[in-house]
Amino acid sequence: MVLSNGEEAFVPAQPQTLLIVDDSPENLDVLGGLLLPHYRVRVATSGERALRIVESQSRPDLILLDVMMPGMDGYQVFQQLRANPATRDIPVIFVTAMDSSEAEMHGLEVGAVDYITKPIEPTVLLARVHTQLELKQARDWLRDQNSYLEAEVAKRMAENELIQEVGIRALAHLAETRDPETGNHIRRTQGYVHCLAQGLRNRPRFAATLNDRYIRLLTRSAPLHDIGKVGIPDAILQKPGPLNAAEWEIMKTHAKLGSDAIDLAERDAATPVEFLSLAKEIAHYHHEKWDGSGYPDGLTGEAIPISARIMALADVFDALISDRVYKPSLSYEQARDIIIAGRALHFDPDVVDVFTAEFSEFCKIADQHRDGTQEHMP
Repeated sequence: MVLSNGEEAFVPAQPQTLLIVDDSPENLDVLGGLLLPHYRVRVATSGERALRIVESQSRPDLILLDVMMPGMDGYQVFQQLRANPATRDIPVIFVTAMDSSEAEMHGLEVGAVDYITKPIEPTVLLARVHTQLELKQARDWLRDQNSYLEAEVAKRMAENELIQEVGIRALAHLAETRDPETGNHIRRTQGYVHCLAQGLRNRPRFAATLNDRYIRLLTRSAPLHDIGKVGIPDAILQKPGPLNAAEWEIMKTHAKLGSDAIDLAERDAATPVEFLSLAKEIAHYHHEKWDGSGYPDGLTGEAIPISARIMALADVFDALISDRVYKPSLSYEQARDIIIAGRALHFDPDVVDVFTAEFSEFCKIADQHRDGTQEHMP
């Protein structure tokens, strides 16, 4: 399309649709005659009719809206367009006989993209319509690009999380090749940890730490709690009876062996990896006890990281209800009683209280992932 000043205007391959809203048939004829050679044109003689048109599936790319109309005026139509999420982004040019600067300022302040006064100057009308349609195309393209990029980012994040999950489980399963515990132990303890963290999150001592992200990372990190057992000799790790004092000292080193291994992995990472930090905490401190009688550092109370306090109870409960080479399994109720007896001694009192309240959920998790059932990677 060539404008009267000799400049060439952009004409899209597919004609764009304009909606002209004016109560005067004469004005509609004039505007339609100017625009029809270049665009698809729809018309409405009232604000009510215009709103019905734009709410249909075939929405216009641009609206030329008369301000002074009987019944619903242009400002009222514009207000309803902006209130509807489906139509709020359609650009609107006010077309009116009100040629005062105050009227123009008001039209632009309420959100119109342009303001054209009557009588219409054809060159001005075509140029401004063309400009606004090009701007709309650019906005639409950017929005589509942003949507695509957001989808790509979400996809890559999901892939990264899956890689992390698979990597964690691979390491945990490697430890299992030397440890008599089963893959279902990983599933069960993950379930217990998540259950405890959700139950603790609204308690004052835990609210600042246990947000959704922390709980997700904590649950993901839990399978690495005993990764250090790969460094314990088979004669000790799989001994079918009580360990002597010297053997027990060697067994206790698995906590530091695990945290040291994860620490080395952290150092190799170009940037900090949050779940590795939590995994290192859990591996190192999950055998600490509330009263200070645990290992490897003999920490007491809240000096023990929250992640490890939660893991401690989950790990002990699962050990109690599971068969081991050195002991038979206990019933859920027997394990519960032992945990309760360890309140404020072995375990954080609040963690025990949540465990007691959620005991039925612990039983469900244990039943769902009992040893001998087939497990699949998520």
